[in-house]
Amino acid sequence: MGSGQVTSSEPFDFQGKHVTVAGLGVSGVPAAKVLHGLGASVTVVNDGADERARAQAADLEALGITGRLGDGDTLPEGSELIVTAPGWKPDKPLFAAAEQAGVPVWGDVELAWRLRGPDAADWLAVTGTNGKTTTVQMLASILKAAGLRTAAVGNIGVSLLDAVLGEERYDVLAVELSSYQLHWAPSLRAHSAAVLNLAPDHLDWHGSMEAYAADKGRIYEGNRVACVYNVADKATEDLVREADVEEGCRAVGFTLGTPGPSQLGVVEGLLVDRAFVEDRHKNAQELAEAGDVNPPAPHNIANALAAAALARAYGVPARAVRDGLRAFTPDAHRIAHVADVDGVAYVDDSKATNTHAAEASLAAYEPIVWIAGGLAKGATFDELVAKSAKRLRGAVLIGADRALIREALARHAPQVPVVDLDRTDTGAMRAAVQEAHGLARSGDTVLLAPACASMDMFADYNKRGEAFADAVRELGSADG
Repeated sequence: MGSGQVTSSEPFDFQGKHVTVAGLGVSGVPAAKVLHGLGASVTVVNDGADERARAQAADLEALGITGRLGDGDTLPEGSELIVTAPGWKPDKPLFAAAEQAGVPVWGDVELAWRLRGPDAADWLAVTGTNGKTTTVQMLASILKAAGLRTAAVGNIGVSLLDAVLGEERYDVLAVELSSYQLHWAPSLRAHSAAVLNLAPDHLDWHGSMEAYAADKGRIYEGNRVACVYNVADKATEDLVREADVEEGCRAVGFTLGTPGPSQLGVVEGLLVDRAFVEDRHKNAQELAEAGDVNPPAPHNIANALAAAALARAYGVPARAVRDGLRAFTPDAHRIAHVADVDGVAYVDDSKATNTHAAEASLAAYEPIVWIAGGLAKGATFDELVAKSAKRLRGAVLIGADRALIREALARHAPQVPVVDLDRTDTGAMRAAVQEAHGLARSGDTVLLAPACASMDMFADYNKRGEAFADAVRELGSADG
């Protein structure tokens, strides 16, 4: 790890400044209102001009904020700062024009960071391709168990602007950050941060795996106490090595194996800490049992270790780690056990929308009847199928890009029976569950881990998971 003196970013006087907000929506509208309240002259630009955008623009214009719909590419005259929605791609003409004019571009995270008060809460930050939300929620649960005032915020759905500017005072924030948000947050300096894992995702946005990894790695810049990395994922450790951190900041690994010094890991079913203890070369501190993690699937124990590492970096006692993990309940559609029917477990992991998440899910069970498919988003499935082939009893494929998974199964798991469901109507998931029921034997797990996005057939992964759970309950009542 490099080391350099990091100073907090200079306060920015918004009074009378011409600020352009790029994008309406969940981050753009609140950002525009906050900036307007700080005395800035605000113009909101948006690519679309649909009914929702027009309604949002009308609400803002009633406050005195200018809206420009249908043109998100041209830099408004006189702009001194752009605050962008995180989803706007870096290659948009608007940002090229801003660079040429010497106009800085911030995201909503950067704006929140700059607006923190002098006694602001510390940030414990988490990013990674998969597991971010669960880890941040576990972290918040642990911090609460330690008696700290905290909240899970950021990409998780709770606005950082609200957390920073609201009336409630926090000691420390558990912050989920996406690669998009990190790209637009140049001066963010967390107390401690973790990169959980790195796998190809959002490459259409970042342009390359290298650019994606570099944006994830920005989370470590200026860390004060600990840079937490995944021992099993060397790319995360490489990002720590490249980071410019404050003097004394440590690299802390987490592993599902026995931890070495400066690591957290697992010994005989116990989560243990060899990083934040006296004489870490000889001593280890028991934090929790694997059974305290809900559910105790391997990748979820890894999430718990990452959360524990950040909490311990903040000085949280071991007991609070255990109590916080016990109190944590995962969100719906994340390896959620729905029911047992005829001795077969039915598990909903609709949130496994990419191959990396599906691989972790498939590694938690054996033998499996796998329900998969949807929108591949450019993904390939050979590696996933090859790694998981020995666990599969059968596969039921749904969705627009199911042929890609079927072909990978033919290449790497030709012995596995495959049902290819060529239908996209509302009854398709019920049919998939019935087909899986026919393939499964007592002791098996029927696992919905689609490895694909859901929008070809469902509004979102939640609706897909609900359809699966409904079909399983229907199956159970029919068999009962």
